[in-house]
Parts: sequence; C-alpha cells; structure tokens
Amino acid sequence: MKPSLVPGLTHRFSYTVPETKTVPCLYPEAPEFSAMPKVFATGFMVGLMEWTCVRLMAPHLDAGEGSLGVHVDVDHTAATPPGLTVTVDAECVAVDGRRLTFQVTAHDGVDTIGKGRHERVVVSWDKFNARTGEKAKAAGLASAEGE
Repeated sequence: MKPSLVPGLTHRFSYTVPETKTVPCLYPEAPEFSAMPKVFATGFMVGLMEWTCVRLMAPHLDAGEGSLGVHVDVDHTAATPPGLTVTVDAECVAVDGRRLTFQVTAHDGVDTIGKGRHERVVVSWDKFNARTGEKAKAAGLASAEGE
C-alpha cells in the first residue's frame, strides 16, 4: 500500500443500469426475487459502490495487492429503472492501517438512491489465495487449481 492512500481522496464512477442488474436477476433461481419489479437491485447498487471504492484505491496499491469489502452500511432510498445512469461518489474518510473507510453516495440523475459507509481491507492476493485454498482443502473441496 502506497503512502498516497490517504483520507480525502475521492472518485466518481457512472454506470448505466441494464435490465440484468434488476431485482429479478439478483438470484434468478429465487421465485421471490423473480416476482419483484425490474428496478436496480440493492445488491447490485452495493456492488457498484464497492467497485467505485476499488477504483479509487487502485492507483495507490502495490503490485500483488487488492482489497476486500468487509463492511457495508448503506440505505437504498429510491428505485431506479433500467436505462438510467447511476453515478457513485466515494470519499476515503479514514485509513487505519490496512482498513479504509469510505462515504458513498449514489444518484440516478433524478434522485439520490443510496448513501452510507463502506469499509475495505488491503490484502496481498498471494496470502489471501493461500488461506482460502487451505480452507477449501479443510472443507474437503477441490482447490482453485483443480487439485
């Protein structure tokens, strides 16, 4: 992690919502979701907020590093039909070692549709993949390499 990853950094990211990011597409195998209106799903909105934070962090990470979301506390306050563009603004508000906190806001051009707080932790992908590989082996699952 580079010393340039500090509070005050901001990033804006826009994404036009396709029909595949609506509630019925969140878990297509769930009849409860399939019966819901075709509006931007909360789960996809959270993912878009995370994506914006990942993009904010990217130039400030060292080779082999990435980040994982570890906490989300957001409100989803307005429905967005497919075709509208959602813009997420993220601001890094705290850096505590490898844990970062972001304020996030999403707007669809008509309404503020969500806002809140998101936390991410910087990780070494090699170490992370080794730990999850060991967990998979302990659970009796084949590893990512097909062992």
